[in-house]
Amino acid sequence: MVRIALDAMGGDHAPLAPIAGAVRAARLWGYEIQLVGREAEIRPVLRQQGDLTGIEHLLQIVHAPEVIEMGEHPASAVRSKRQSSMATGIDLVKAGGADAFVSAGNTGGVLATALLGLRRISGVTSERPALVAQVPTLKGYCVVLDVGANADVKPEWLAQFALMGSLYSEIVLGRAKPSVATLSNGEEEGKGNAVLNEAVPLIRALPIHYVGNVEGNDITAGRVDVVVVDGFAGNVFLKTAEGVVATMTELIRKELTRNPLTALLALGLRPGFRAVRTRLSYEEVGGVPLLGVNGVVIVAHGRSSPYAIQNAIHQAGRCVELRLVERIRDRLAALA
Repeated sequence: MVRIALDAMGGDHAPLAPIAGAVRAARLWGYEIQLVGREAEIRPVLRQQGDLTGIEHLLQIVHAPEVIEMGEHPASAVRSKRQSSMATGIDLVKAGGADAFVSAGNTGGVLATALLGLRRISGVTSERPALVAQVPTLKGYCVVLDVGANADVKPEWLAQFALMGSLYSEIVLGRAKPSVATLSNGEEEGKGNAVLNEAVPLIRALPIHYVGNVEGNDITAGRVDVVVVDGFAGNVFLKTAEGVVATMTELIRKELTRNPLTALLALGLRPGFRAVRTRLSYEEVGGVPLLGVNGVVIVAHGRSSPYAIQNAIHQAGRCVELRLVERIRDRLAALA
Protein backbone atom coordinates (compact mmCIF):
# COMPACT_ATOMS: atom_id res chain seq x y z
CA MET A 1 0.00 0.00 0.00
CA VAL A 2 1.31 3.44 -0.96
CA ARG A 3 1.57 5.80 2.01
CA ILE A 4 1.33 9.54 1.35
CA ALA A 5 2.11 12.24 3.90
CA LEU A 6 -0.07 15.24 2.99
CA ASP A 7 0.50 18.77 4.26
CA ALA A 8 -3.04 19.45 5.48
CA MET A 9 -2.13 23.05 6.35
CA GLY A 10 -0.59 23.96 2.97
CA GLY A 11 -2.29 26.10 0.32
CA ASP A 12 -4.69 29.01 0.00
CA HIS A 13 -7.69 26.81 0.80
CA ALA A 14 -6.23 24.71 3.61
CA PRO A 15 -7.21 22.68 5.50
CA LEU A 16 -10.45 22.10 3.53
CA ALA A 17 -8.97 21.53 0.06
CA PRO A 18 -6.17 19.15 1.17
CA ILE A 19 -8.50 17.09 3.36
CA ALA A 20 -11.28 16.88 0.76
CA GLY A 21 -8.68 15.92 -1.87
CA ALA A 22 -7.26 13.27 0.44
CA VAL A 23 -10.69 11.71 0.95
CA ARG A 24 -11.20 11.56 -2.82
CA ALA A 25 -7.77 10.00 -3.38
CA ALA A 26 -8.34 7.40 -0.66
CA ARG A 27 -11.63 6.38 -2.26
CA LEU A 28 -10.21 6.24 -5.80
CA TRP A 29 -6.83 4.60 -5.30
CA GLY A 30 -6.79 3.14 -1.79
CA TYR A 31 -3.75 5.11 -0.69
CA GLU A 32 -3.00 5.41 3.01
CA ILE A 33 -2.91 9.19 3.58
CA GLN A 34 -1.44 10.84 6.64
CA LEU A 35 -3.00 14.26 7.21
CA VAL A 36 -0.17 16.27 8.75
CA GLY A 37 -1.00 19.45 10.65
CA ARG A 38 -2.91 20.86 13.60
CA GLU A 39 -5.19 18.07 14.78
CA ALA A 40 -7.75 20.48 16.28
CA GLU A 41 -8.26 22.03 12.82
CA ILE A 42 -8.05 18.81 10.80
CA ARG A 43 -10.48 16.63 12.73
CA PRO A 44 -13.66 18.77 12.35
CA VAL A 45 -12.99 19.28 8.62
CA LEU A 46 -12.51 15.54 8.19
CA ARG A 47 -15.88 14.94 9.88
CA GLN A 48 -17.48 17.31 7.38
CA GLN A 49 -16.50 15.03 4.48
CA GLY A 50 -19.50 12.76 5.06
CA ASP A 51 -19.60 9.00 5.39
CA LEU A 52 -16.05 7.61 5.44
CA THR A 53 -17.11 3.99 5.82
CA GLY A 54 -14.57 1.73 4.17
CA ILE A 55 -11.80 4.31 4.00
CA GLU A 56 -11.59 5.64 7.56
CA HIS A 57 -8.58 3.37 8.20
CA LEU A 58 -6.78 5.00 5.25
CA LEU A 59 -6.97 8.53 6.70
CA GLN A 60 -4.71 9.16 9.67
CA ILE A 61 -4.00 12.43 11.47
CA VAL A 62 -0.40 13.25 12.36
CA HIS A 63 -0.26 16.26 14.66
CA ALA A 64 2.15 19.08 13.79
CA PRO A 65 1.65 22.27 15.82
CA GLU A 66 3.38 24.75 13.49
CA VAL A 67 2.68 26.01 9.96
CA ILE A 68 4.99 27.68 7.47
CA GLU A 69 2.71 30.35 6.06
CA MET A 70 2.56 31.25 2.37
CA GLY A 71 4.09 34.70 2.90
CA GLU A 72 6.96 33.68 5.19
CA HIS A 73 10.59 33.73 4.14
CA PRO A 74 11.42 30.04 3.59
CA ALA A 75 14.94 29.90 5.08
CA SER A 76 14.06 31.60 8.38
CA ALA A 77 10.73 29.77 8.69
CA VAL A 78 12.32 26.35 8.18
CA ARG A 79 14.93 27.10 10.84
CA SER A 80 12.49 28.47 13.40
CA LYS A 81 9.58 26.07 12.87
CA ARG A 82 11.06 22.61 13.40
CA GLN A 83 7.59 21.16 14.15
CA SER A 84 5.86 22.51 11.06
CA SER A 85 3.54 20.35 8.97
CA MET A 86 6.19 20.40 6.22
CA ALA A 87 9.03 19.31 8.48
CA THR A 88 6.89 16.59 10.07
CA GLY A 89 5.79 15.27 6.66
CA ILE A 90 9.35 15.19 5.33
CA ASP A 91 10.50 13.45 8.53
CA LEU A 92 7.89 10.73 7.91
CA VAL A 93 9.39 10.10 4.47
CA LYS A 94 12.94 10.17 5.83
CA ALA A 95 12.11 7.68 8.58
CA GLY A 96 10.26 5.34 6.23
CA GLY A 97 6.84 6.08 7.74
CA ALA A 98 5.60 7.47 4.41
CA ASP A 99 6.54 6.87 0.79
CA ALA A 100 5.96 10.42 -0.45
CA PHE A 101 5.15 13.96 0.70
CA VAL A 102 2.65 16.31 -0.95
CA SER A 103 2.17 20.02 -0.20
CA ALA A 104 0.40 23.01 -1.74
CA GLY A 105 2.12 25.30 0.74
CA ASN A 106 5.00 27.76 0.48
CA THR A 107 7.12 26.41 -2.42
CA GLY A 108 10.38 27.74 -1.01
CA GLY A 109 9.50 26.17 2.32
CA VAL A 110 8.91 22.76 0.73
CA LEU A 111 12.18 23.01 -1.20
CA ALA A 112 14.25 24.03 1.83
CA THR A 113 12.61 21.48 4.15
CA ALA A 114 13.00 18.63 1.65
CA LEU A 115 16.62 19.47 0.90
CA LEU A 116 17.45 19.74 4.60
CA GLY A 117 15.59 16.58 5.60
CA LEU A 118 16.07 14.25 2.66
CA ARG A 119 19.31 15.56 1.12
CA ARG A 120 20.11 14.97 -2.53
CA ILE A 121 19.94 11.75 -4.50
CA SER A 122 23.35 10.11 -4.60
CA GLY A 123 24.95 11.17 -7.86
CA VAL A 124 23.11 14.50 -8.16
CA THR A 125 25.82 17.13 -8.40
CA SER A 126 23.66 20.26 -8.55
CA GLU A 127 23.29 22.02 -5.23
CA ARG A 128 19.55 22.53 -5.64
CA PRO A 129 16.72 20.29 -6.86
CA ALA A 130 14.42 21.30 -9.73
CA LEU A 131 10.64 21.49 -10.08
CA VAL A 132 9.47 19.43 -13.05
CA ALA A 133 6.25 20.30 -14.89
CA GLN A 134 4.39 18.27 -17.49
CA VAL A 135 3.19 20.86 -20.01
CA PRO A 136 0.36 19.76 -22.37
CA THR A 137 1.29 20.00 -26.06
CA LEU A 138 -0.23 19.14 -29.43
CA LYS A 139 1.50 15.75 -29.19
CA GLY A 140 1.07 14.86 -25.53
CA TYR A 141 3.23 16.30 -22.77
CA CYS A 142 6.59 18.03 -22.58
CA VAL A 143 8.73 17.87 -19.44
CA VAL A 144 9.94 21.35 -18.45
CA LEU A 145 12.44 21.98 -15.65
CA ASP A 146 13.14 24.04 -13.64
CA VAL A 147 9.80 25.85 -13.22
CA GLY A 148 10.44 27.75 -10.03
CA ALA A 149 12.88 26.24 -7.57
CA ASN A 150 16.01 28.12 -8.70
CA ALA A 151 15.75 31.64 -10.07
CA ASP A 152 19.54 31.79 -10.45
CA VAL A 153 21.43 28.76 -11.70
CA LYS A 154 24.94 27.62 -12.57
CA PRO A 155 25.87 25.98 -15.90
CA GLU A 156 26.50 22.62 -14.24
CA TRP A 157 23.03 22.76 -12.64
CA LEU A 158 21.38 23.11 -16.04
CA ALA A 159 23.38 20.10 -17.25
CA GLN A 160 22.19 18.10 -14.25
CA PHE A 161 18.60 19.21 -14.90
CA ALA A 162 18.94 17.99 -18.49
CA LEU A 163 20.07 14.55 -17.33
CA MET A 164 17.37 14.22 -14.67
CA GLY A 165 14.69 15.53 -17.04
CA SER A 166 15.65 12.94 -19.63
CA LEU A 167 15.47 10.16 -17.03
CA TYR A 168 12.12 11.47 -15.73
CA SER A 169 10.62 11.55 -19.24
CA GLU A 170 11.84 8.01 -19.84
CA ILE A 171 10.57 6.61 -16.53
CA VAL A 172 7.29 8.50 -16.01
CA LEU A 173 6.15 9.24 -19.57
CA GLY A 174 7.62 6.12 -21.14
CA ARG A 175 9.64 7.98 -23.78
CA ALA A 176 12.47 5.97 -25.30
CA LYS A 177 15.52 8.16 -25.88
CA PRO A 178 13.65 11.43 -25.18
CA SER A 179 14.76 14.53 -27.06
CA VAL A 180 16.18 17.23 -24.77
CA ALA A 181 16.45 20.94 -25.62
CA THR A 182 17.38 24.17 -23.89
CA LEU A 183 14.97 27.12 -23.86
CA SER A 184 16.41 30.25 -25.44
CA ASN A 185 15.51 33.36 -27.42
CA GLY A 186 16.42 31.65 -30.67
CA GLU A 187 17.31 28.25 -32.05
CA GLU A 188 20.73 29.23 -33.31
CA GLU A 189 23.90 28.10 -31.55
CA GLY A 190 25.12 30.85 -29.22
CA LYS A 191 21.70 32.32 -28.47
CA GLY A 192 20.80 32.93 -24.84
CA ASN A 193 22.66 34.31 -21.85
CA ALA A 194 26.17 33.55 -20.65
CA VAL A 195 25.05 30.82 -18.22
CA LEU A 196 23.17 28.95 -20.94
CA ASN A 197 26.08 29.15 -23.36
CA GLU A 198 28.42 27.73 -20.71
CA ALA A 199 25.92 24.96 -19.98
CA VAL A 200 25.46 23.78 -23.59
CA PRO A 201 28.87 22.04 -23.93
CA LEU A 202 28.26 20.30 -20.59
CA ILE A 203 24.84 19.10 -21.78
CA ARG A 204 26.26 17.93 -25.12
CA ALA A 205 28.73 15.74 -23.24
CA LEU A 206 25.95 13.87 -21.43
CA PRO A 207 24.63 10.48 -22.63
CA ILE A 208 21.27 11.99 -23.63
CA HIS A 209 19.62 13.01 -26.92
CA TYR A 210 20.31 16.77 -26.85
CA VAL A 211 18.92 18.62 -29.90
CA GLY A 212 19.93 22.23 -29.18
CA ASN A 213 17.91 25.36 -28.44
CA VAL A 214 14.15 25.83 -28.81
CA GLU A 215 11.84 28.80 -28.34
CA GLY A 216 8.76 28.99 -26.13
CA ASN A 217 6.27 28.19 -28.90
CA ASP A 218 8.17 24.97 -29.64
CA ILE A 219 7.22 23.63 -26.22
CA THR A 220 3.45 23.72 -26.76
CA ALA A 221 3.91 22.48 -30.35
CA GLY A 222 5.46 19.32 -28.90
CA ARG A 223 8.71 19.56 -30.84
CA VAL A 224 10.75 18.02 -28.03
CA ASP A 225 10.22 15.78 -25.00
CA VAL A 226 12.24 17.73 -22.41
CA VAL A 227 13.08 21.44 -22.11
CA VAL A 228 15.72 22.74 -19.70
CA VAL A 229 15.53 26.29 -18.35
CA ASP A 230 16.41 28.25 -15.21
CA GLY A 231 13.68 28.52 -12.57
CA PHE A 232 13.00 32.22 -13.20
CA ALA A 233 12.24 31.91 -16.92
CA GLY A 234 10.60 28.52 -16.42
CA ASN A 235 8.17 29.87 -13.84
CA VAL A 236 7.35 32.90 -15.99
CA PHE A 237 6.69 30.59 -18.96
CA LEU A 238 4.44 28.29 -16.90
CA LYS A 239 2.41 31.10 -15.29
CA THR A 240 2.04 32.87 -18.65
CA ALA A 241 0.80 29.67 -20.26
CA GLU A 242 -1.76 29.23 -17.46
CA GLY A 243 -2.88 32.83 -17.93
CA VAL A 244 -3.26 32.46 -21.70
CA VAL A 245 -5.41 29.34 -21.25
CA ALA A 246 -7.65 31.12 -18.71
CA THR A 247 -7.96 34.23 -20.89
CA MET A 248 -8.72 32.32 -24.08
CA THR A 249 -11.32 30.19 -22.30
CA GLU A 250 -13.07 33.27 -20.95
CA LEU A 251 -12.95 35.13 -24.30
CA ILE A 252 -14.45 32.14 -26.12
CA ARG A 253 -17.18 31.84 -23.48
CA LYS A 254 -18.10 35.52 -23.84
CA GLU A 255 -18.21 35.32 -27.63
CA LEU A 256 -20.35 32.19 -27.64
CA THR A 257 -22.89 33.67 -25.22
CA ARG A 258 -23.10 37.10 -26.87
CA ASN A 259 -26.50 36.45 -28.47
CA PRO A 260 -29.14 33.65 -28.62
CA LEU A 261 -27.81 32.24 -31.89
CA THR A 262 -24.22 31.82 -30.71
CA ALA A 263 -25.48 30.57 -27.33
CA LEU A 264 -27.38 27.82 -29.15
CA LEU A 265 -24.25 26.97 -31.11
CA ALA A 266 -22.29 26.88 -27.86
CA LEU A 267 -24.51 24.09 -26.52
CA GLY A 268 -23.31 21.80 -29.26
CA LEU A 269 -19.69 22.82 -28.86
CA ARG A 270 -19.65 22.64 -25.07
CA PRO A 271 -18.35 19.03 -24.75
CA GLY A 272 -15.41 19.79 -27.04
CA PHE A 273 -14.49 23.00 -25.22
CA ARG A 274 -14.82 21.27 -21.86
CA ALA A 275 -12.48 18.50 -22.99
CA VAL A 276 -9.88 21.02 -24.20
CA ARG A 277 -10.11 23.08 -21.02
CA THR A 278 -9.71 19.96 -18.90
CA ARG A 279 -6.64 18.85 -20.84
CA LEU A 280 -4.99 22.26 -20.43
CA SER A 281 -5.80 22.68 -16.74
CA TYR A 282 -3.00 22.38 -14.18
CA GLU A 283 -5.50 20.59 -11.94
CA GLU A 284 -5.32 17.49 -14.14
CA VAL A 285 -1.68 16.86 -13.22
CA GLY A 286 -2.16 18.23 -9.72
CA GLY A 287 1.44 18.83 -8.72
CA VAL A 288 5.04 18.77 -9.88
CA PRO A 289 7.87 16.60 -8.50
CA LEU A 290 10.87 18.15 -6.78
CA LEU A 291 13.52 16.26 -8.72
CA GLY A 292 16.90 15.70 -7.14
CA VAL A 293 15.99 15.13 -3.49
CA ASN A 294 16.27 11.64 -2.03
CA GLY A 295 12.55 10.99 -1.77
CA VAL A 296 9.28 11.62 -3.61
CA VAL A 297 8.13 15.19 -2.97
CA ILE A 298 5.24 16.72 -4.92
CA VAL A 299 4.58 20.48 -4.92
CA ALA A 300 1.00 21.46 -5.73
CA HIS A 301 -0.32 24.86 -6.81
CA GLY A 302 -1.01 27.24 -3.93
CA ARG A 303 -4.62 27.74 -5.00
CA SER A 304 -5.25 24.01 -5.47
CA SER A 305 -8.82 22.77 -5.25
CA PRO A 306 -9.73 19.37 -3.78
CA TYR A 307 -9.61 17.96 -7.33
CA ALA A 308 -6.08 19.29 -7.85
CA ILE A 309 -4.95 17.87 -4.49
CA GLN A 310 -6.50 14.52 -5.39
CA ASN A 311 -4.43 14.44 -8.57
CA ALA A 312 -1.28 15.65 -6.81
CA ILE A 313 -1.64 12.69 -4.45
CA HIS A 314 -2.09 10.40 -7.45
CA GLN A 315 1.05 11.91 -9.02
CA ALA A 316 2.94 11.06 -5.83
CA GLY A 317 1.53 7.54 -5.86
CA ARG A 318 2.63 6.97 -9.45
CA CYS A 319 6.16 8.18 -8.69
CA VAL A 320 6.32 5.75 -5.78
CA GLU A 321 4.95 2.85 -7.83
CA LEU A 322 7.38 3.59 -10.66
CA ARG A 323 10.25 3.74 -8.15
CA LEU A 324 11.25 7.08 -9.65
CA VAL A 325 13.87 8.07 -7.08
CA GLU A 326 15.46 4.61 -6.92
CA ARG A 327 15.63 4.31 -10.70
CA ILE A 328 17.19 7.76 -11.12
CA ARG A 329 19.70 6.89 -8.39
CA ASP A 330 20.55 3.60 -10.11
CA ARG A 331 20.96 5.23 -13.51
CA LEU A 332 23.18 7.98 -12.12
CA ALA A 333 25.33 5.37 -10.37
CA ALA A 334 25.64 3.41 -13.62
CA LEU A 335 26.62 6.54 -15.55
CA ALA A 336 29.19 7.44 -12.91
